[in-house]
Amino acid sequence: MVRMAWPGWWLGLMIGAGPPVAAQVRDSLPAVELKENYPNPFYPSTTIPFEIHPEVCSRGNRPLVRLEILNVIAQVVAVPLVAEHVPQRLDGIHLGCGTYRAFWDGKYLDGQREVTTGVYWCRLTVDGRPYTRRLIVQRRVTSTR
Repeated sequence: MVRMAWPGWWLGLMIGAGPPVAAQVRDSLPAVELKENYPNPFYPSTTIPFEIHPEVCSRGNRPLVRLEILNVIAQVVAVPLVAEHVPQRLDGIHLGCGTYRAFWDGKYLDGQREVTTGVYWCRLTVDGRPYTRRLIVQRRVTSTR
């Protein structure tokens, strides 16, 4: 026979647990949104949209932005271009708040070779805070009939 020292022990656990995480409501929108690239899967190039919300630019701040493409072992394989008036690499540049589109041609940093088929990660860093999304490079197989 098993005897319980405190029959309502489970009630104590439930009271101290608080509401489940899924039931909690977020008060505000994220300050930065790294959106789904298109097309995804892609070959040979893709567009990566992202948005920097106005609260990031409060008090005249122009955030430092970096966008990197990483392989599955976290090595940087590319740095896309931001599609603005004058295209430039998103390699530690200051941007104002707004909506942007980055372009990646599907090539390695050297610009000579195309990346291989597989999963890559897009990491957007805004003022030191990273945001990550998965990208899929997929070559279409052509039949030889």
